[in-house]
Amino acid sequence: MNDDTPNLGRYLRALREAKKLTLRAVEEKTGISNPFLSQVESGKVRQPSPVMLYKLASLYEVPYEYLMERAGYPVPQPAASDMQSHRTGLHRLGRITPDEEDALLEYLAFLRGRKGRLR
Repeated sequence: MNDDTPNLGRYLRALREAKKLTLRAVEEKTGISNPFLSQVESGKVRQPSPVMLYKLASLYEVPYEYLMERAGYPVPQPAASDMQSHRTGLHRLGRITPDEEDALLEYLAFLRGRKGRLR
């Protein structure tokens, strides 16, 4: 994986927070250990197994191929180029970069967290 590859851990954390899930809740739903998930999200583990990525893609409702691509695994081009329109419902905004997508997901998690405190 090179330095241009978007940060998988930061992206996975944003997805988890957007779903309002704790690491323990993800562990319960996927069987992936809480400490390992923490290491992935912090960037200590940069290329988790395809099986783990499949479980997380299912839980977070994002294309499996997209997580594979972000982790640095080879993905056939047609599948990778088609994914832009299916990413997390953000396709309505037009083409967005992975960094823009990360920022939008982080902001969504912030808004959702704030919503509960405003009542």
